[in-house]
Amino acid sequence: MKSLKLCDTTLRDGEQAAGVSFTRAEKLEIAKLLSESGVEQAEVGIPAMGKREQEDIAAIAELGLPMRMMTWNRAMTSDIEKAWNTGVNWSHISIPVSDIQLNGKLGISESEGLARLLRAAEYGLRLGMTVSVGMEDSSRAKMSFLVELVNSLYKEGIRWFRYADTVSAHHPGEMAERVRTLLGEVPADVELEVHCHNDFGLATANTLSGIAAGATWASTTIAGIGERTGNAAMEEVALGWRYLYKGQCAVRPEMLKRLADTVIAASGRSVGDAKPIVGELAFTHESGIHVDGLMKDTATYQTFDPSEVGRSHHFVLGKHSGSGGVSHVLSNQGLEANAELSGRLLERVREYAEIYKRNVPEALLLEWFMEEQEQSRGVV
Repeated sequence: MKSLKLCDTTLRDGEQAAGVSFTRAEKLEIAKLLSESGVEQAEVGIPAMGKREQEDIAAIAELGLPMRMMTWNRAMTSDIEKAWNTGVNWSHISIPVSDIQLNGKLGISESEGLARLLRAAEYGLRLGMTVSVGMEDSSRAKMSFLVELVNSLYKEGIRWFRYADTVSAHHPGEMAERVRTLLGEVPADVELEVHCHNDFGLATANTLSGIAAGATWASTTIAGIGERTGNAAMEEVALGWRYLYKGQCAVRPEMLKRLADTVIAASGRSVGDAKPIVGELAFTHESGIHVDGLMKDTATYQTFDPSEVGRSHHFVLGKHSGSGGVSHVLSNQGLEANAELSGRLLERVREYAEIYKRNVPEALLLEWFMEEQEQSRGVV
């Protein structure tokens, strides 16, 4: 299976999430971590936003990271000029390609949109920039127009195109079919990137489906942060490709939790405790059946070893715990309980969890253990 390449857009689309604003120091730290993690390419901002954004982008460029960088721009020569001045030599130029967005947002036709895109791309190329093209709302565009656009820009020397599922209009099967159809109508050396949003919770699935169908690049954000309900999460895409599709990916999995913690802290948001891979409860187990299986053979309840992503299994006590979980927690403290004592403690664990609707703190279990020990010795 082929290697998956990542174009991360945490510093652009991720920061577009409502209420999110990264400081320059935070952007620099995120960029360094992305590069250190093995990300091949990152979209680092929108120069047209203004002088402060341009200075932030320039500061990222000055880091001299091995990771390639691009800026996001509208199909306007003024945007390309601002991008060129930041020192980032890769200009990604985006334009709507669906009738609903071309007409409703820009008030232009397909032919006018293509002409506008060609002018902007030619200007970027004349400046000596690398140019890629983003097709906003690709999933609702006519395939004939996508084919015409890619083939027209290909003649200008552009090889990288972004297929954007901007409003989550695809399911995985449709994504695969559209990617295969488009790639079948354009030159073989076109590199297609899939950029998926998560309005129906399918961003990761659609991204993986698009890659499996022939796309080269996956557009992601750390922890899936982004517009509305977010984007495809880098950690999910990278490990999903590796373990479900048996493919390769250059990202360093042991860096993913640190990356996620850094981005989430900078965003002022939170991810769900049960967020795959990076959530606090991603490898936490309460169920007695699961705990028993993991204690006997970790393969019973894991697809991959959490140590690969710098994590470990963690057992907690609650309503669904079994006596094995109680014994395990006690043994970690150097204590031992027979079956009868474990059973009594388990009753107290389940009662507490039902009343307070939370897990039992280990300190409280130890307190109960001492109480039970004292009572068994006849101490009042």
